[in-house]
Amino acid sequence: MQSRGPVARVAAIYDIHGNLPALEAVLDDIRRADVDHVVVGGDVFPGPMARECLTRLLDLDLPVQFIQGNGDRVVLGQLAGRAPSEVPEQFREVVRWVAQQLDPEHGRLLASWAKTLRVAIPDLGEVLFCHATPRSDTEIFTRLTPEDRLLPLFEGLGVSVVVCGHTHMQFDRRVGRVRVVNAGSVGMPFGEPGAYWLVLGPDVQLRRTYYDLAKAAERIRATSYPQAHAFAAHNVMEPQSEATILESFTRAELR
Repeated sequence: MQSRGPVARVAAIYDIHGNLPALEAVLDDIRRADVDHVVVGGDVFPGPMARECLTRLLDLDLPVQFIQGNGDRVVLGQLAGRAPSEVPEQFREVVRWVAQQLDPEHGRLLASWAKTLRVAIPDLGEVLFCHATPRSDTEIFTRLTPEDRLLPLFEGLGVSVVVCGHTHMQFDRRVGRVRVVNAGSVGMPFGEPGAYWLVLGPDVQLRRTYYDLAKAAERIRATSYPQAHAFAAHNVMEPQSEATILESFTRAELR
């Protein structure tokens, strides 16, 4: 786990998944939001322009800290020659493709990303950033998951706020005495199209950035990404509805 001293305003961007047009639009909004720090909450990878997204984040003229998501982890494993057995067969080709776009220096960078990060933010207190839950980068819960199932995960952390992602749907709820906020997804949202993210400090602001979806889809389809047309259609132009995904995730959430 990494930690950082107090910062006034933090932008939290999660689940970019190589959607460079969405990331570019969010970064434009971040520059207008008067933030002084950016946390990238995992899953820059995989996706159609993931290498370009990483470059853009590393070149940002603001302090940036990264945590590792499950997508980043399986790409890192692929770079090391480990086939991603946890990934469904239909998505393994995209993990292989993304790994082929990277070099050893990228691998060392991904390996250096912590699993969690703590940042002190005035008026919010100590904030813990994780990808899925504080103990796992793959566990699923949503705004509808019963609190009693979540209490063991969020009690005793010594923080006032936990920021997570992974399920690609924004929410702001309480689990016991902890405020738990999902940043949503920049690049692969469920629900209404757009790019979702957060500003933290002095309160929590759920943000949604609009961008030119048709132009973004065109740019994505022009890549050699193995599932570029499906990504453009189903992750940019017409994402699955929140209701559909909530029903699906209910069957897979914490028990």
